[in-house]
Amino acid sequence: MLGAALPSIAFDDAGHGYDRFGLSPSALRVAFAAAWPLYRYYFRVASVGAEHVPKAGAAIVVANHSGMLPFDGMMLCMDVAQQRQRALRPLADHAVGALPFIGVAMQRIGAVSGTSTNARALLEAGEILLVFPEGVPGISKPARRKYRLTHWRPGHAELALRHKAPIIPAAVVGAEEQFPIVHNSKRLGRLVGAPHVPLPFLPVPFVPVPLPVKYRIYYGEPIVPEGDANDPSAVEHAAWQTQNAVQALIARGLRERRGSFW
Repeated sequence: MLGAALPSIAFDDAGHGYDRFGLSPSALRVAFAAAWPLYRYYFRVASVGAEHVPKAGAAIVVANHSGMLPFDGMMLCMDVAQQRQRALRPLADHAVGALPFIGVAMQRIGAVSGTSTNARALLEAGEILLVFPEGVPGISKPARRKYRLTHWRPGHAELALRHKAPIIPAAVVGAEEQFPIVHNSKRLGRLVGAPHVPLPFLPVPFVPVPLPVKYRIYYGEPIVPEGDANDPSAVEHAAWQTQNAVQALIARGLRERRGSFW
């Protein structure tokens, strides 16, 4: 039973049973109950450093992204709820929000289209964001580039500077092995309205099932960037700090798992 691990939610009902971003507390409870067996028994999530995630107030959790399907985001949300009793609000790529059915489902469980306006509103309300600066390219890295960060977008750094919100670097080790990717199909991507569709080593059934790899999540000490949010050099420096911190956490996780995926 999930029980006491259900996160507290800053819920402002817009009059439709969900908030202005589409979050439904009842849908979130159902999602957490459904994801609990994955978190506890399938991926057997172990985390280190969760005390660095504040229990209250605005903050931005920034993590690496991988694994073809966003199970890493799901497990991060579960872990923060378990360890800190808070509901992460993932900032989703615009392509995700445009997907039929999936886009609405993601909104109901707390995901928000990653615009600066939406992020600003959430931080001003004291909520905690989950940001993947690698975006969609992160989940479609080929196996030869696993655990090497791709292009690191600096939007999270600008938000942190503008709203004086701490950045919590996080690393997920394990997701790279759940769906080893060998090719990205732009043709299939056009069919589903995405930039591309990653193809794994194994044949993909109608409903892809990830390998039961063990997830290890590492949270680093908060980064409080300094400078002017309107100064590109300050934003770039803060983004660089975060990227280095996440890469260091990944390296630590790889060392500590000692080559075991399971």
